[in-house]
Formats: sequence, C-alpha cells, structure tokens
Amino acid sequence: MPQPVRSVFVIYTLIIVWAGICLGEASAADRWEFPIRFSKSVRETPYSGRVYLIFTKRDREPRLGPSWFSPELFVSAEVKNWAPETPLIIASGAASSPGVADTLRSYPEAFSRLDLSGYRVQAVARFNAWQREIGKGEGNGFSATATVATEGKQPELIINARVPKQEFQETQWSKLLSVKSKLLSDFYGHDVFIRAAVTVPVSYAGSPERRYPTIFEIPGFGGDHTYRASGQPPVESVQDGVEFIRVMLDPSCPLGHHVFADSANNGPRGQSLVEEFLPAFDKAYRSIAKPTARFLTGHSSGGWSSLWVQVTYPDHFGGVWSTAPDPVDFRDFQKINLYAANENMYSTADGKPRPLARIGGQVRLWYKGFADMEWALGPGGQLHSFEAVFSPRGEDGTPKLVWDRDTGKVATEVAKTWEKYDIRLILESNWKVLEPKLQGKLHVFMGDQDTFYLEGATILLKESLAKLGSDARVEIIPGRDHFNLLPPELQDRIRGEMVAAFRKHHPEGR
Repeated sequence: MPQPVRSVFVIYTLIIVWAGICLGEASAADRWEFPIRFSKSVRETPYSGRVYLIFTKRDREPRLGPSWFSPELFVSAEVKNWAPETPLIIASGAASSPGVADTLRSYPEAFSRLDLSGYRVQAVARFNAWQREIGKGEGNGFSATATVATEGKQPELIINARVPKQEFQETQWSKLLSVKSKLLSDFYGHDVFIRAAVTVPVSYAGSPERRYPTIFEIPGFGGDHTYRASGQPPVESVQDGVEFIRVMLDPSCPLGHHVFADSANNGPRGQSLVEEFLPAFDKAYRSIAKPTARFLTGHSSGGWSSLWVQVTYPDHFGGVWSTAPDPVDFRDFQKINLYAANENMYSTADGKPRPLARIGGQVRLWYKGFADMEWALGPGGQLHSFEAVFSPRGEDGTPKLVWDRDTGKVATEVAKTWEKYDIRLILESNWKVLEPKLQGKLHVFMGDQDTFYLEGATILLKESLAKLGSDARVEIIPGRDHFNLLPPELQDRIRGEMVAAFRKHHPEGR
C-alpha cells in the first residue's frame, strides 16, 4: 500500500468480459472514435504493449492520472507490432488496425456508455516496459492534450513526445548510489541496478575518521529512492551523540513494489540487497559494517518489506521499526482469509460488497472497482503487485492470479503457495531458530483504524508472537489510521529506540 522476470504483456485472442471493466459493445463502435498514431521521432520500431486514452476534467495533463481515491475515465488497448506512423483507431467496442489491436478495456464502465463530452484527453503508449508508471514513466510516449467535443470521430492524437529521464538531484548531503546487480541482471537478461539515495549527517564531511550507524528505509507503494529527497542539509536531533547515515532504498519494479523478497516473478530481490548492495554501500561510505549498526524501517508496503528483510536476514540487521505494514498474516488479508474455502475478494460471506479502504469511517474504495481499474491499467498496480511477489509464475510467463477477476473467487490452490511469504507463519514455523536471532529486534506499529483494513493481520501477529513468548513489541495505536499513524513524537521515539539499540552494542559510539 502507498506512502506513495519482467512480465510480458499478455496478448489475448479472445475478448474478456467482466463486470466493472466492460468491453464495449461492437454495435456501439461509432459513438466514440479516436484515431491515434505514434511518430518515428519518438520510436522507430514497431511497438507491442498497451496504449491508453486517458481523460480528465481537472487542471492537469490527463496522462498524470488516474489516482486511487479520485479515479477518472480511461480506455486501454493491447496492441501487437504497431508500426510507427500507422493509424490506429480506438472506437467504442473496437480497436482497429489490421493485425495490430486485440483487446479493449475501459474504466469505470463500457466505452460505449462513457460520457466523454467536455473531457480533455491524451493518448499514452507504455513504450518503457520497465516503468510501472503509465503517463509519468520515463520513456513512455504521449500526445498533446485535446478536448473531446461531440460524439463520433475525434481529431487524430499523435504520440510525439516521451517522458524525459528524471535525473537524481545530488547535493553535498545526498548522493545516488547505483549498484549493478549480477543476480538481477542474470534473472532479467539485461543490466539491472539497485538504487538508493544516501544521506549523510552534517558532521560527515568534517569527521573523516568517524564511522556511522545506518538506517535503511523502504518507501511504500509508489515510492522510490527519491522519496523525501531534498537539497537542504539533513536535520535530525543528535541523541546521545549518535548520528545516522540514512539510505532510502528503491523498491519499484515493472510489476509494482518488489518488497525486497525473492520471488519467481521479480527475481532475487532480497538476496541481491544483502549480498550485493550492502557490501557496495559499506565500501562507498563510512558505515559501521556490522549488523548491530544497521536498522530497518518503512511504512505500508515499506513496513512489510522492512519486517520481511529483518525476519529473513536476521543476522544482517540489528532491528526493524515497521509501521502500518501490508498484511503480515494471510488469514486476514485486508479482512479476507486466503486459506479458507469459498472466500471471495469482491464480496463478504453475506453477499455484501467488500470494502478496500476507508477515510473517516466512510468507505472510499471497494475491492471490485479497484481491481477492475488495475486490470484495465495493466501490470504494476498494488493488488497485482502482491501476486507478482507471492505467486508462482504461470505457463504464460505472468504471475498466477490468486482470485478470479470476473467473479472474485479466491484460488485457494494458488493462495496455498503464498504460505512461504506469510510472516506470521514463518515466525511460528521457524521460531526455535529465529528466537535468539530476533531478540529485541522486532517493533511494529499499526493504527486500530487503518485506512486499508490492515490492523486485523497485525493483531493476529501480535497474538502469535505473544504465544511464542517473543519480546517483540507490536503496538496497536487507538484512533490512528494509515496516514496519521506517525506524528512527530512517534518518529522521535522510534529514532530514540534505534539510538538505544545501537548504544547497547556500541557504547563508545564507534
């Protein structure tokens, strides 16, 4: 959830129809008709992948949407070998260009039923398959913005621009550390780098003999190493004379957020972090290269990631402070028991629609609508990101789906394979080995009114650890949700606890 092998786009040969993401009716093909082409100036070779029409009435470029809590209208088409300067017609119920377009999807309803009058539109092509961001992803193509006036054929949209590369803005305090991973490069078949923003304390430059402990932070879904990047000098209170190097890791990948877990679809992410990135970091910076001087933290998907890394690599890190983690017990996967028979992602046992997110006690997102939106957008969304990490790879080269996108029925045989990523289950199954390695290291914080209904799984983890006799601290904080869980006083407390954990093993501060 947000703070804020590469899957090959599936080319379907049959039209897939489901509620919410409706494929347009062929009989209504003449209601909306958008001619599109892409210029040789942005791409000289044929393109296979997904093309979008994104609409908005807001004061911004359409390509910068849609968003979770205020989604707008869009249409996507799967194309194959679409050549530059070749016309492609996306019309209500059809996408036509001989031998090019196959499947058309729209959100929030059938293309033929969308009222587009007065909307502004852009065409977007997901040229860069490595980018999960659609309209903002580096290298993706887009057209100028046009206004939809009346039904029928619209003026041609020419994709003649690409999203520029976003350069990391280095300062004397913050630097980009990019480490080529042989493990990930071998997995993907091309060069892959582990990226991080490294921020040193103010005293770093003037103390060439001094070494520092390190806080490794993992941002939530949608975040990367640039999260919290600033040109200003780092500001942090110095407690007991302790200052930290801070490392903001990049967890983004083509299929979403890889959570630094080794997986069949995203590759050896955890292994590469520990075996390749850590040694490179310790060589490049004056860190104290000991587990007792390395600490983990993160929020949301970053909260799950940091907890996972600590549990999976207990000998490499000295403690984790995980906040609002994604489901840590799959018996309560945002109120769904993935291991139970006849569970449904879209509806509760009594047939009511299943909520996914709430704000101020009011439901703002429903599982069905959110899943429909993601399915139309394509790979890289939050829910499918879970499948990318936890599921085996299917015969078609994509992650096996844990629920039917039409009916919402949970595929229990696939969910069973997720057990090796169930943090609560891993702790219970391996407690004799893990207990001495994790003493004093586990700290988890969760609001009892989490926006995404994540508190249930954390409560189950708390109960399990108590039964195991663990000294782990799992705190369920009354009145807090996903976005207000971390007031300044809790942030200061977490930092103070990291200082104490460091001083316990390094009383001299070195």
